[in-house]
Formats: sequence, structure tokens, C-alpha cells
Amino acid sequence: MKNVKVYSTPTCPYCIRLKQFLNESNVVFEDIDVSVNRAAADEIVDRTGQMGVPVIDIEGELIVGFDRERVKQALGLV
Repeated sequence: MKNVKVYSTPTCPYCIRLKQFLNESNVVFEDIDVSVNRAAADEIVDRTGQMGVPVIDIEGELIVGFDRERVKQALGLV
């Protein structure tokens, strides 16, 4: 099982779609709400240089936004 973290906010439609996709694919992930976790928000900005969500961390590989094909490849679902 891969270590997967999703940095998101509850109102972001792409975050919601990404989490639905992961749930439908039976991928276990940690959901980190950057709207209430300032340290996590600062960390993701430092690591990506961007303030947008979602950001998904799959074993250290960061994907900004919901790029379904790239997420599938990083998870080994293709």
C-alpha cells in the first residue's frame, strides 16, 4: 500500500472529485484540510511553490490539481 496524502479544503470541487476517485479506487489516504491546518498549508506552498489545492502526495511525488491519469500512474492503477 502506498503512502497517500491529500491536501485539500472542504469547498474545493476538484478536491471533492479527487477524494471520490480515490475512494472508488479503494485507495487509503490521509486527508489534510489546509483551511484549518496552517502548518500543512505552509508546508505544501513551500514544497510546490503554489497555493492551490488539491495537492496529492503519493510516496513523495507531488501532483498539483486533479490530473486523473497522472494520479492513476503514480498509484500503479494503469
